[in-house]
Amino acid sequence: MEPHRWLPLEANPDVRFLKQLGIHPDWQFVDVYGMEPELLSMVPRPVCAVLLLFPITEKYETFRTEEEERIKAKGQDVKSSVYFMKQTINNACGTIGLIHAIANNRDKMNFETNSSLKKFLEDSLSMTPEERAKYLETYEAIRVTHESSAHEGQTEAPSIDEKVDLHFIALVNVGGHLYELDGRKPFPINHGETSDDSFLEDAIEVCKKFMERDPEELRFNAIALSAA
Repeated sequence: MEPHRWLPLEANPDVRFLKQLGIHPDWQFVDVYGMEPELLSMVPRPVCAVLLLFPITEKYETFRTEEEERIKAKGQDVKSSVYFMKQTINNACGTIGLIHAIANNRDKMNFETNSSLKKFLEDSLSMTPEERAKYLETYEAIRVTHESSAHEGQTEAPSIDEKVDLHFIALVNVGGHLYELDGRKPFPINHGETSDDSFLEDAIEVCKKFMERDPEELRFNAIALSAA
């Protein structure tokens, strides 16, 4: 069976995307212009999630396989309150990253009464990561919002069949631990302790590791979900 496929999102989901999903503009996505302290100080606080866009390269895929085997062998602590979903739709990683960011901060978000994302989260809370992925495949309201956002980007959306080797992940703080949420992986990755105050800096340290693994690559972009 042909896999579901959406148009890829640009590197900066804008305010309209959140508004179309029924989220009040108390939070906004802002670019992280650099990883040095003075550039991080320009990001409005508090920050409740960071999305990282990075290239899927051979080096990264090797690391991903080794990381998965290591965690399966040693185990890790993942709180049951972490909302995680698998990715079964090609090119949907931007929207899934956004769902991960919002879902794990839903207590901080103000949703419109008829919010399509609020309904999706309420319906899928008790589901497994695989069931959430299947539910998204059939959830028209989010697909339509994703497609319109992909078309509204500043650059022309690539063809739906074009192979895109850039991928979004979300970094979130759940219960004082920093989790990497990537629908291509079998489980969340616990990157250790964090706090509301240090979250942005801690998340950027994780982003730096991605960059260090692929020093020849320049295609990295971090955006923060910040208080408006």
